[in-house]
Order: sequence, then C-alpha cells, then structure tokens
Amino acid sequence: MDTDAIRDPVDKLKAIQNDDVEDQDEYDDFDDDDEEEEHEPITLGFIDKPKNQWSLCRQFFPSKAGGVPAWLDPLNIPSGKSSACDICGEPLQFLLQVYAPTEKETAFHRMLLVFMCPSMKCLLRDQHEQWKRHPENPSRSVKVFRCQLPLVNPFYSPECPQYNDSHKPAGSGAALCDWCGTWKGDKFCSSCRQARYCSEKHQVMSWRSGHKIACQQMKISSPVSGPKKNGTTSLESQKVGSKTLWPEFEITIEDESEYNRDISEENTLANSLISRNRTDDTMNSLLDSFKGDDDKKSWASFQERIANAPEQVLRYYRNTNAKPIWPVSSGRPSNADIPRCSSCSGPMCCEFQILPQLLYYFGIDNEVDSLDWASMVVYACEASCDTTLPYTREFAWVQLYSPSTTI
Repeated sequence: MDTDAIRDPVDKLKAIQNDDVEDQDEYDDFDDDDEEEEHEPITLGFIDKPKNQWSLCRQFFPSKAGGVPAWLDPLNIPSGKSSACDICGEPLQFLLQVYAPTEKETAFHRMLLVFMCPSMKCLLRDQHEQWKRHPENPSRSVKVFRCQLPLVNPFYSPECPQYNDSHKPAGSGAALCDWCGTWKGDKFCSSCRQARYCSEKHQVMSWRSGHKIACQQMKISSPVSGPKKNGTTSLESQKVGSKTLWPEFEITIEDESEYNRDISEENTLANSLISRNRTDDTMNSLLDSFKGDDDKKSWASFQERIANAPEQVLRYYRNTNAKPIWPVSSGRPSNADIPRCSSCSGPMCCEFQILPQLLYYFGIDNEVDSLDWASMVVYACEASCDTTLPYTREFAWVQLYSPSTTI
C-alpha cells in the first residue's frame, strides 16, 4: 500500500504551517479600505470521493466534509446547547473538519470542526447576531469547535498509524445518536431501551421513519431489563438512520502555487462534478444580479482568483499573510468585528475560508429558501491556547450575497 500517498496531505499542511513568517498584527488583514490583496500562495482544499471508506475514520485524522464528524476526542463531545442551533434549538448538522496540527506540544493533533443549521431562515437570523459587536450570549446557527491533543494521549498511539483497515484507535468513543451519528446519544427509546438519540426531535424522526417497527424486533431479539450498557461505540461502526445528512467527501489539499491548471485541466474537468458551463453560467448570473459597482468588482476579483482551480471548496490561511477573498464587498467584517479568543482573550487569526462551491457538491438546490452563503471564514485563537475544555469554541464570519435581507 502506498502510505506516502495517504500521508501526503497532512505532511503538506504541516510543512506550510511550520514555515517561518514575520510577526504581524493579524487584525491589519481586515482593513475595509484595503482593496488590493497580495496574491500570496496558500493551501487549497478540494473534495473527492474517498478511495477507502476506512480512511475517514478518526484514527487517520482526516480532513473531510459531510457525513458524520470524526471526533478527535471521541469521549468528551460537545453537548446540550453547544450542539444545537441557538435560533431554532434543533441539533446542528456537520459541515466539515480540517486537521491542522501545529508545532505546539499540546497541539500535536489539532482539529477544527464546523457545524451549521441547514435552515436558511436561521442563517439569516444569524446575521443579525453577527453584526451585533461581540454580544455576551450570541445566537448562532454556525458553530466552530477546536480540539487539540499532545502526542501522548488516551485515544491514539504515539506511533505512526498503519494506513489500512486493520488499524484501530486506542479506545472507543462515546455512544452516538442512532439517527444523526453526530452528537452523544444520551437519550434512550423508552420502549426497546436500545436505540440512542441526541434529542427528542431525532427520536421522533427515527420512530416515524421505521424504528416503530424495528423497536418491537429489537425487544424480542435483545430482551433487557434496562438500557444497554453504558458502553461506547467506535465511529467506524456507526450507522445512522438519517437520509438528510450531506454526502461525505474527503478533503484533499494542494498548494495554490503548484496547482497547474494547464497540465491538469483535462483530467480535472473530465472527472469534475461541476461542469465548466454550469460554473460559468452560475457566476455570470450572480454578476448580473449585483447592482453596485463595488460588488461587481469584488465578484470579478473573486472569479479571477479562483479561476485556476474553480473546484476549490476551502482556502487555508493560517501562518500566511494572505487574506480571505470576498465575493462581494458588502458584508465584510472590520477589524473590530472579529472577537478575541473566548478562552484566553488573545487575538484570533484567519484559519480557513469555506467557499460556496461546497453547496453544489452537497446537492443543495439553488432555490429561494435553500441554504446559501457567499463566503464563510473561520477565525481561531492565534496562540491555539490550551483550555480545560476538550472542545473550544472558535468564531465563524458568514457573508451572504444579500446581507441586507430582512426577515
């Protein structure tokens, strides 16, 4: 097996992160008056169908989009209000995660996971909170969690993993919801006492979709006097009932400066899920809808920057001087809009940007009420501080095509 090919994305990202960079004030990168951006090469993320499903299990520290998360700390998963949309109260859906280790000893393994409510109505309400400068208790429909572990930890061997399906993590993870496979399943079906759920809503959805029948069969085949043991379940064996999770992809990375479209265009477009005609039509349609010259200039600049790799869904910035590329000029954050770290009160830096191309791969229709965004930029603690919490909340700034939309 070609283990070098599997390890290559992680090694590339580590190499880029470990490059020496000049000290700077990260907040200078968000000057609204600065229309000129340095075209500094960064790391690009693309999504592919995984060649081996086991490669997306947590013991291989994957960067992935859709499906269920590969929790780095599989036991101490966020729960309660942290796992729910602050607007509608329903469980958040997994969007993507990025494995981004640093040279810091306590962050030998480091993962950032992004969750969001699939409701566009909630995302629009989210914007009202986003523009309130640093509220004490913000109501968000997009949440980011950072988890980091030292080399020696309870969950993974300090030895380099063997990249095959026989490699298992050091221990199992928390029992997860049988419906979404995302959050802790700390609620049991009151009838069979076997099925686990993270919320009443997911329990109801599971019951209506077939558990009503399966429940009786489970009671007959596995009669117990109480809930099944408080054992844990490993992520690789987790099967979920929900059919509404976004499709699962592996995120592969490429250095922007090395991405040669002239060489790879034929193969890339031949295997593409997004046709060139459809991409161009979508961009032209959006451009025609913009009324202001500033938005048209921003969109033209955005198009130009991604032209060499139009299928990119993620741009990774940490430890570079590069800035996010904003598809429209309105709805960009000022320096003061980016909060300080909620744990150490230190500055936050731009970690990565999620582009709207991801929505196409997820099969989200371009309709009025469909989920949509212009750009989503994740900011994380610059020091990647250590906290007592297994998962630390970071910050996401979401730019919509029509930030002035009212509800």
